[in-house]
Amino acid sequence: MRHRHLNHQRFTLAAINDIISRGRWRDWVELRQAVLSDRMLLDKVIQVCGPRLSDPYAQRHYFWMHYAEKHRAAA
Repeated sequence: MRHRHLNHQRFTLAAINDIISRGRWRDWVELRQAVLSDRMLLDKVIQVCGPRLSDPYAQRHYFWMHYAEKHRAAA
């Protein structure tokens, strides 16, 4: 996925937020694969999702927060 306003393909906080907010299934699969190969990305996902949890409509962020917390605890 080409991230808006970004000219690279690294998993920065902005890129992770863009994938979660606007990404499609294949983008989420790519993020999941990256998280599984680099557990440090779990902390970035939690950092991105945390502030959005006060928004009841941010269901994608709720999903990813739960996913990251579960996998971080298992690591």
